[in-house]
Amino acid sequence: MADELWRRQALAPYATLPWTSRGRLHAEPEAPNRSPFQRDRDRIIHSTAFRRLKHKTQVFVYHEGDHYRTRLTHSLEVAQIARTICRTLRFDEDLGEAVALAHDLGHTPFGHAGEDALDAAMKPFGGFDHNAQTLRILTKLEERYAEFNGLNLTWETLEGAVKHNGPLLVEGRVLADLPAAIVDYCRDHDLELEGHAGPEAQVAALSDDIAYNNHDIDDGLRAGLFEIADLRELPLVGEMFVAVERKYPGIDQARLIHEAIRRMINAMVEDVLAETARRLAEARPGSVAEVRALGRPVVAFSEKMAATDRTVKRFLYKRMYEHWHLNRSHSKARRVVMDLFGLLFAEPDCLPPPWRERAEAAERAARARIVADYIAGMTDRYALDEHRRLFDLWS
Repeated sequence: MADELWRRQALAPYATLPWTSRGRLHAEPEAPNRSPFQRDRDRIIHSTAFRRLKHKTQVFVYHEGDHYRTRLTHSLEVAQIARTICRTLRFDEDLGEAVALAHDLGHTPFGHAGEDALDAAMKPFGGFDHNAQTLRILTKLEERYAEFNGLNLTWETLEGAVKHNGPLLVEGRVLADLPAAIVDYCRDHDLELEGHAGPEAQVAALSDDIAYNNHDIDDGLRAGLFEIADLRELPLVGEMFVAVERKYPGIDQARLIHEAIRRMINAMVEDVLAETARRLAEARPGSVAEVRALGRPVVAFSEKMAATDRTVKRFLYKRMYEHWHLNRSHSKARRVVMDLFGLLFAEPDCLPPPWRERAEAAERAARARIVADYIAGMTDRYALDEHRRLFDLWS
């Protein structure tokens, strides 16, 4: 029954077909009314790590405002874009959505500032990488099921989570060069890190670019880090603001920004659809295996849109991510993470149970990883509260 239900999906032959999934590390009976990738998506949504994304920030620390994007809202935006692209191209949209929803689970509190600080603290013990942490969460740290740790997702979803930005074994890298979480898992369940992921994971990666470029413009304008006038010369961005102003003379700024940004998202999605269709027609893959074997992504921006994407990223890096206001906030965030790591590593008896028991029984490197897991799982708010509890003498 389930097999017949999945087969009625109007999928292209080069899509990742759910009835040909390579399965899960721990065998389970299939669900009667959901495909394997639907179950993966649902397990991700119900996970503790996914709920915590609500109070993990992208760029701004949580107390700076309620209207800025968080990791949760960003993940939902990425998933919405991924579903649209997958459906239009006849890829498996449930798999595309699952990868999109999972891709940020391994991020620390305070965005990239928190990750940089935790990576620096963990340098003597193998460092910290949010992509490897995502795999660690999905395969080990979520403790919900009676028969296994992690979420026991399909091979295809885990492959997409790890490889959505491309192959990991490139330019002479070998498995031992990668973060330990990826090395350890792939020894038991090879995710074929030398090749590209399936098309749905490639869609999730481009959807991530589309979402964060556009919502960072929205958030940057909202925060006053730059003005609409500063965007006039940017390709695509400036054009869309001009087009909206011409169509709606005198429109108020909030509506102007929304109308321009939704047009930018649409233009980027349409570009991905057109370029991917062109590449598919040129390569003519007959299966997802042939997509993986192409040696380059099949899902991509056109050359013109890729250049536009790079230009917008350079603008955002200079005018937003390096803004003095954010630098101050990120400096504080890095100190919070470094303080927490230093104290909890030196005094594991300050960890709550069961973290304390695990850390006290572990040798140094394992203890460091346990402390990193604890900190990486924190929301911005919890990290600030924990820092206050541990370092404020009057708390």
